[in-house]
Amino acid sequence: MRLVGALTSNRNANLTAQLGVWNRDESLGITFGSSVGFILPNGAVPSPDASWLRRDKWDCLTQEQKERFLPVCPDFVVELRSDTDCLKRLQNKMQEYRDNGTRLGWLIDLETQQVEIYRSGRDDEVLQSPASLS
Repeated sequence: MRLVGALTSNRNANLTAQLGVWNRDESLGITFGSSVGFILPNGAVPSPDASWLRRDKWDCLTQEQKERFLPVCPDFVVELRSDTDCLKRLQNKMQEYRDNGTRLGWLIDLETQQVEIYRSGRDDEVLQSPASLS
């Protein structure tokens, strides 16, 4: 896993914290930070900046599986573009998540103030300078 600058790390931490608070209140699944790996059905092993998995999927995993890279596709992923990230590479990564079962994905680009939303079975959506996301 590549290292990132302090500003990007801080943004990732805040993003993961917000997802964690939402999950704690809703208690519908499990939240992960940027250091987890998922083994997707196509064999890829990505690590999103923040992600969430439905509780029923988590509960189906063995203890051993929970202690390693997870052999499941997350239901929700967030990628936060840093100034060194290639946009096209991140867009391809988001498409790969969706192709492998992710239901919702956000690609957040703070530099351009855009959010690309990827949903299962729907066209991509681009929001310019959204006040919030839910």
